[in-house]
Amino acid sequence: MAQPNHDPITATADAGDVLGAYLRAQATAFLRALRLHGDSTASGADAAEGSDAARSLRGAARRISGSLATFRVVTESSWADGLRTELVWLSATLADEHAYAARLTRLMDALHRLSGSPELPAPRGAAGAAGSLTVGSARAGALLERQLTLARTRAHSATLQALGSSRFHAVADAVAVLASEVPLDAVAARGRVTDVLVPLAAVAETRLSAAVSALPPVATAHPYNADHDGPWHEVRRLLRVHRYAREALGDDVSRPAAAGEALDRHRDAAEAATASATAARTPRIAPATAYALGVLHADQRHEVEAARLEFQHLWLPEPAVTPR
Repeated sequence: MAQPNHDPITATADAGDVLGAYLRAQATAFLRALRLHGDSTASGADAAEGSDAARSLRGAARRISGSLATFRVVTESSWADGLRTELVWLSATLADEHAYAARLTRLMDALHRLSGSPELPAPRGAAGAAGSLTVGSARAGALLERQLTLARTRAHSATLQALGSSRFHAVADAVAVLASEVPLDAVAARGRVTDVLVPLAAVAETRLSAAVSALPPVATAHPYNADHDGPWHEVRRLLRVHRYAREALGDDVSRPAAAGEALDRHRDAAEAATASATAARTPRIAPATAYALGVLHADQRHEVEAARLEFQHLWLPEPAVTPR
């Protein structure tokens, strides 16, 4: 996906010129990824190549939609609102298939790791945790594979249906136009970057800061409390919008990118924990299978907690040290 080169932007540059250049670059990246995705599908290329193209396509779509939200007043608002809505739809549709595949891989890796751990508590009446997990993990893995593979297959079908729809072709046509011409507001686009784009980016940052401040304290949170996941997912979304706004201004985004990766791991672990809990509610499964799924759920919830701590370490300022 297209990344900013971090060249400094002149403070007196026109806001429309700067935003237009960024949006055109992302539109070009979108069209390039779309072509690669189509080529990989038509040629039967390996899954990794198709996945990379889909990831680049989603990344460009998110950057365009995020920028249109943050800098809406600099563009023709009705056009921006319509395109942003369609790009959010497309990005979400494309994300599902990859998410199910990644979730299955994550859970299988965790089951393999946990089945060899001698430190896990054994269930009542069992000789040991490792033995119980050895018995139950194979069936738990098979159950998860059936459920997530089915979900992935349905998501794949939905993706193919979406990419063949008139709705998608309309989106692709709109992005193709964007690659050469950005509809801008005649007045706002002539303003200076420091007077227009910088204050709008600051609004996105303020929203992120407020959401971070409202997060439940990690030190007092219970790792199994999934009720707290929602606010963290919202912080992840706002952090991404903030990052794209800084990209458009040519800023270094290494810090928000690293913090975003921690929140990606948080999201992945939380959804994996939910998948294991859902599998554990399958009727008439063996006790050893349910036990393995319970251990897997606990493991992923602790991964959630670890990701939250990592985000706080990366994003929040270090407390000041009072000299003695």
